[in-house]
Amino acid sequence: MLASTRPLARRHVPRLALSLHTRPTLPRRRTISPPPHTQTRTLFTTHPSPARLSQKFNVPPKTILLVNKLRTKPVIDAISHILGYLKEAHPEVRVFHEDRTDRPDGVEPWRPGADAEKIDLVVTLGGDGTILHASSLFKTSEVPPVLSFSMGTLGFLLPFHIDDFVKALETVFAGNATVLHRMRLLCSFQRKDGSDKDAEPWQVMNEVALHRGASPHLNTIDVYVDGQHLTEAVSDGIIVSTPTGSTAYSLSAGGPIVHPSLSALVLTPICPRSLSFRPLVFPSSSTIVLRVSERSRAEAGLSMDGAVSYHLGPGESVTVQASLYPVPCINRSSIAEPDHTRSGGEGAPPGKEDDWVRDINNLLQYNATFRSKALLSHSRG
Repeated sequence: MLASTRPLARRHVPRLALSLHTRPTLPRRRTISPPPHTQTRTLFTTHPSPARLSQKFNVPPKTILLVNKLRTKPVIDAISHILGYLKEAHPEVRVFHEDRTDRPDGVEPWRPGADAEKIDLVVTLGGDGTILHASSLFKTSEVPPVLSFSMGTLGFLLPFHIDDFVKALETVFAGNATVLHRMRLLCSFQRKDGSDKDAEPWQVMNEVALHRGASPHLNTIDVYVDGQHLTEAVSDGIIVSTPTGSTAYSLSAGGPIVHPSLSALVLTPICPRSLSFRPLVFPSSSTIVLRVSERSRAEAGLSMDGAVSYHLGPGESVTVQASLYPVPCINRSSIAEPDHTRSGGEGAPPGKEDDWVRDINNLLQYNATFRSKALLSHSRG
């Protein structure tokens, strides 16, 4: 946007007495040296590839992992229909489910880990949280393509309605599905001396939030970007999100909406003390370190994708950078023909347009008018 050329109203500003040989005395900024581990820390040797919007998923799956929220009757019915369809149409496919008490009959148990059975396709049934849970099952490895069906309350990440499951699965088996690689964050945690708090880094799909938790005091957090001190943040907390997470907690805290095909890190303050502390967007090659200041009056809680994971004390930190393993989500636009006979509910019918554009308009009501539908109907009459 171009700056306006309209002259601004003149305000009274105290003048500084200057000459050609003098300069005004400016406030001296406090210099904060970064802790040693923020200067040379590298969690991988190559930068992640940019997100790809339309990569074809053209290999028919031989193994499928079902991931679902708690088994309500709609979920039980949906699982029964999907299993019945797979048994009849693709009997050679092995179907797995997490090894827990609500595992459906006739489905093989599956446990995450280095020795886990290789999965070709993940099918999720639930809300957005179900996809986040599916992502967490592959913390240290590549995530299989994810086909998600909406059975939750929002469904921003859920391309398909459950009534379209036959067409969606047939598109996958025919090799015509396209995927959007949604970026993840790789997070590691350091003690005061710079050593790792946990040997296994975490990977998250939405965001990492360092916050004051139950403490009544504001956090004081030093923020470093690529080893350089960016700012000392006095606030309720700091969020580092992916483009996918830009429409979640970060958006509620005033952050920007970022298209999920981009590779970027979004830094958003939570209720900062300074009104000039605004959100920032960094390239995916950046490394961000959030360090609880030695002067902070309380420890900070650390949440990843909405789950409380750690507490960091003064001097401890979390290092965040782009993961090499994004989440390949199958697009709704993979299916050309919508089913006009299906019942209503969460999730939109398939189509050709950009799923994301449709979602921010239908689900987030982007730039919606303040006039109610009732008033609009009355005015048309």
